[in-house]
Amino acid sequence: MTDLPADIVMADAAYDSDRLRKAIAEKGAEAVIPNNPSRARKHPFDRHLYKQRHLIECCFAKIKQFRRVATRYEKTARNYAAVVTLAAIVLWLR
Repeated sequence: MTDLPADIVMADAAYDSDRLRKAIAEKGAEAVIPNNPSRARKHPFDRHLYKQRHLIECCFAKIKQFRRVATRYEKTARNYAAVVTLAAIVLWLR
């Protein structure tokens, strides 16, 4: 995570930890992570922005319906990226 440029880091409630939040803050980014229900001290987060995460999750779910993407048959990263691109194009044309 230290090498990735980001202004906002969105994650699931499973990633709600003080250590991760501290690392995100040191990077200068905003953590958009809902609070774990067992957390005593609640942290505020942008609920509207977190709802946008759902669009990304749905996109991944649709792309994984393509067998070659889900099972990762491709040996190289270049070929795998090409297959993902083709799957995205097919979804876009539907």
